[in-house]
Amino acid sequence: MRNRMRIILAAMLTMSATSAMAPPVHAETGSVRVVFTKAGFVVGLGAGQGVLTFRGHRYPFSVSGISFGATISASTTRLVGQALNLRSPGDLAGTYSAIGVGGALAAGAGSVVLRNSMGVILHLHGVKVGVELSAAAGGMQITME
Repeated sequence: MRNRMRIILAAMLTMSATSAMAPPVHAETGSVRVVFTKAGFVVGLGAGQGVLTFRGHRYPFSVSGISFGATISASTTRLVGQALNLRSPGDLAGTYSAIGVGGALAAGAGSVVLRNSMGVILHLHGVKVGVELSAAAGGMQITME
């Protein structure tokens, strides 16, 4: 009888622990378009505009960013991609971080993966026009309009 109670208790504890660790079920994906212009020498500054398309609606946002390190740039980047783990459009807002080494001369293509404190992950890719050589750590701030 005691062994049977222990087995039942262990099964109940296992089921409750498993349900507590389950990932969020209601997270969704949206599409993102961004145009970002950057200029700098050692410290790069940039700004841009974008649109999140989520649940059939369009939500405009502003982008600002800064990078520190070996940076020489004067470029415009057009990015498209996905925003993962969204529960509402407001989840897109926040500070995103990434560390990378890259460069483009005249025209180039690239991609980036960024994450904010809400767990939203941006997978962006696009074309860069201009001159940029960098080995810098940077971040990006998105503000919903």
